[in-house]
Amino acid sequence: MALLLCLGLTAALARGCLHCHGNFSEKFSFYRHHVNLKSWWVGDIPVSGSLLTDWSQDTMKELHLAIPAEITREKLNQVANAVYKRMDQLYQGKMYFPGYFPNELRAIFREQVHLIQNAIIESRIDCQRHCGIFQYETISCTNCTDSHVVCFGYNCESSVQWETAVQGLLQYINKWHKQSTSTRLSSSSSWSTHRTTPAFLISPSFTCLEPPHLANLTLENASECLMQH
Repeated sequence: MALLLCLGLTAALARGCLHCHGNFSEKFSFYRHHVNLKSWWVGDIPVSGSLLTDWSQDTMKELHLAIPAEITREKLNQVANAVYKRMDQLYQGKMYFPGYFPNELRAIFREQVHLIQNAIIESRIDCQRHCGIFQYETISCTNCTDSHVVCFGYNCESSVQWETAVQGLLQYINKWHKQSTSTRLSSSSSWSTHRTTPAFLISPSFTCLEPPHLANLTLENASECLMQH
């Protein structure tokens, strides 16, 4: 098992992971402008157009992830290429009988959501192959900006590696705490500008961070653990 302490950049405006791909605008502009040529039934046109227009927003609604929607560029390219391939094949056909075209769009949409979910989760699970702090670069699906995920894995092969990993975790949390404290200090004049780092962040012994206690450890639990020392 692995402990995942996942920290990422988030934003309020949902855009959709595929929207962050370089070819998205060109591809979906083509799809939208040619939708009226794909069905014999006029009722399919507005339905299909709405599906394409709301693609990004609906993607974010359907992801249902308990972790930030942040995907690596490599996996984003893989998802995008798979979606574009299916869409291009769908558009190569002539006019379809009523109902077929929007149903196929929905099927491609669902497959895309599944691919994105798997891509994001797989990257997090890969953390278990590391020992200690690990960071990988991502793209935030919420606003398409560069972001990163920081994880802590405890797939360590020796007690020495484990001790080094825990010390690295403590150093990271110490740095994170200082940055958080600095931010709060700069926004509140009622705080002392000479506040020192709490002793629990530099204590060398943390029994609650030993392997038997890490199966369900979260960032919040780790902070609580540290505050008890």
